[in-house]
Amino acid sequence: MSDFILETKSLTKEFKGFTAVANVDLKVQRGHIHALIGPNGAGKTTCFNLLTKFLVPTSGQILFNGKDITAHKPAQIARLGVIRSFQISAVFPHLTVLENVRIGLQRKLGTTFHFWRSERTLDQLNGRAMELLAEVDLASFADTVTVDMPYGRKRALEIATTLAMEPELMLLDEPTQGMGHEDVHRVTELIRKVSAGRTILMVEHNMNVVSGISDRISVLQRGAMLAEGPYAEVSKNPLVMEAYMGTEAGVGA
Repeated sequence: MSDFILETKSLTKEFKGFTAVANVDLKVQRGHIHALIGPNGAGKTTCFNLLTKFLVPTSGQILFNGKDITAHKPAQIARLGVIRSFQISAVFPHLTVLENVRIGLQRKLGTTFHFWRSERTLDQLNGRAMELLAEVDLASFADTVTVDMPYGRKRALEIATTLAMEPELMLLDEPTQGMGHEDVHRVTELIRKVSAGRTILMVEHNMNVVSGISDRISVLQRGAMLAEGPYAEVSKNPLVMEAYMGTEAGVGA
């Protein structure tokens, strides 16, 4: 089996003449935390949408475990073990924390859409759900209604529900967005913890997070790959420095 769990070859997405992602060659090594970074508008989220088939590529290939999945639908991608979280926390606010995780586990029972079944049939999932909550330090919140949880804890819950799907590759889209320092630290440590035995590809703006836990980073600019490698190497790349300094100058103008 290849060292690379995910590869793209000349991945391109055009929108009515505008090229959002241009000939991107991405290689994500198995067992690594790989960060996809770049200035605003660089094409990072579009790239994520292509990888999970929420968008159809204009051209190019996507390979998962060496298999061409370019023509797969989103549900097929998920069944292969490529599971994605989103920028906005995607949890059920009026269910308890435990119930949220059980929904992720229901796929194993094949009863996800059996709405007429008694809720008691899901009790067999409680043990595994509690294990997952313990993995993200939420076991003490199991009976808490999710809407009452702090934002950082909701993101931790989303990681637990993602783990419930048994991902081989986790795609995390801005996992620390909108968090205070304490929550950023907590979620960063959770990502490090749950990465054991898994591969993670994440889009992240916080460079302290990226430098702290990433094994490798890829930098996009205007939809094209600008640089790739370890953070210590890429962060000193003159083209990368210029891209970020230019963005900061634009914001301040």
